[in-house]
Amino acid sequence: MGENLKEVALLFFKLGSIAFGGPAAHIAMMEEEVVEKRKWMSHQHFLDLVGATNLIPGPNSTEMTMHCGNERAGWKGLIVAGTSFVIPAVTITMVFAWLYQQYGQLPTVEPFIYGIKPAVIAIILGAAYRLGKKALKNVELGVLGVLTLIACLLGVHEILALFTCALLGLIWYFVRNSKNSLNSFAPLVFLQVTASAGSLKVFWTFLKVGALLYGSGYVLFAYLDAELVNTGLLSRQELIDAVAVGQFTPGPVLSTATFIGWQLGGFWGAVAATVGIFLPSFIFVSILNPLIPKMRKSKIMAAFLDVVNVAAVAVIVSVCVEMGKDTLTDWRTIVIAVFSIISLFVFKKVNSAFIVIGGALAGYLLGLL
Repeated sequence: MGENLKEVALLFFKLGSIAFGGPAAHIAMMEEEVVEKRKWMSHQHFLDLVGATNLIPGPNSTEMTMHCGNERAGWKGLIVAGTSFVIPAVTITMVFAWLYQQYGQLPTVEPFIYGIKPAVIAIILGAAYRLGKKALKNVELGVLGVLTLIACLLGVHEILALFTCALLGLIWYFVRNSKNSLNSFAPLVFLQVTASAGSLKVFWTFLKVGALLYGSGYVLFAYLDAELVNTGLLSRQELIDAVAVGQFTPGPVLSTATFIGWQLGGFWGAVAATVGIFLPSFIFVSILNPLIPKMRKSKIMAAFLDVVNVAAVAVIVSVCVEMGKDTLTDWRTIVIAVFSIISLFVFKKVNSAFIVIGGALAGYLLGLL
């Protein structure tokens, strides 16, 4: 178990240090590491975990690290994986938060991010292709996946699209199989808390957000605007700068909370905000993880998981399309994206870390032209 824990810690610390590009990219990197390279689980089980993670609040990619850690080293692995993944982002964010407090501005990292973004698109495409092959079990699932993708591209919120797809899939299942019963149902209880003074107030604020945050980490900004800007605790410019830090640091975008916590209460404010926003995910995943194999054994829940899985892949593809529209804006970014895709599909054993580093260097060098 000790060796397994060490392996989990090193892997997710590495991923937390290089995982740029948001949840879809993080999950793509995990799929390569834990399914393709290390064989910790099957594609199907990984896909089930991705689908189930979309059904609970919190940052999807961070919750996936916990699931993967649990598969490898039990409940200790769950804690070690989640913690190792967020530590790099939190540490880097604390440094930026201190610099920001001292000098009132953020360092320039745009030339490197410029090349990372198109490289990340290639990584997401690779994962969507591999997971999609496993998720598309029949024509009906393919149709539901396409409908989910279209809905997301038309602007429907990804969680609404995913749940609607799951509901349609269940209706179709019951139409085909009139006599079935649901074996078990495990409700999730959301923790609703009230705020008090100092770091404890920061902790409670972010605990509430972490317990109720659905969808991608970017929904976080709307929550924080209501919780902090509208109540006068934070200026809108500080929130915008916090968003920028979450964008250009690796790991979960929720490390934004660390930056804001520092502005509200220094080092201990940053710690309180970080613990508050990630704690609910550890609780939700520890409840959900043991249920997933049981869900797969139930015919109804297996059908539900299949639909959620194909919808999750559709959401990943829609994220990729949206990123492409925002990122592939000139010949340089297109060149980086094309070479990254070729590297992934031709040299199948190349590590995604090299794709990210190569993209960063290419972005910097091409930016000099």
